[in-house]
Amino acid sequence: MKKLGYLGLSFAFPAFAFAQVNASNVSTLGRDLIGLINNVAIPFLFAVAFIVFIWGVFQYFIAGGADEEKRDTGKQLMLWGIIGFFVMVSVWGLVNILRGTFNFSSQQVPLPETPTTNI
Repeated sequence: MKKLGYLGLSFAFPAFAFAQVNASNVSTLGRDLIGLINNVAIPFLFAVAFIVFIWGVFQYFIAGGADEEKRDTGKQLMLWGIIGFFVMVSVWGLVNILRGTFNFSSQQVPLPETPTTNI
């Protein structure tokens, strides 16, 4: 686990190398991070849940024809695949409910500026 953390930090160091940080860089980083989650991580998790379910079907119907232990393993994998789908769809629904409730939209909110005085 520690090696995974070091690997993640090594990929993050180029982002920390920028000497100047302003609001546009932070908003771009946030937008890119959200895009990475929405376009890569979520589909990957759905694919993993689908593969677990399909592997459970294979274990139950094909590999576990006469072996009761493999059939039980297949049942468990199918159950965990369905639970994974249910949890992910439920969380996605809650996120959309919160977005609708608090009027979050995909539009960028303008950042506050330094007030100027006219003397």
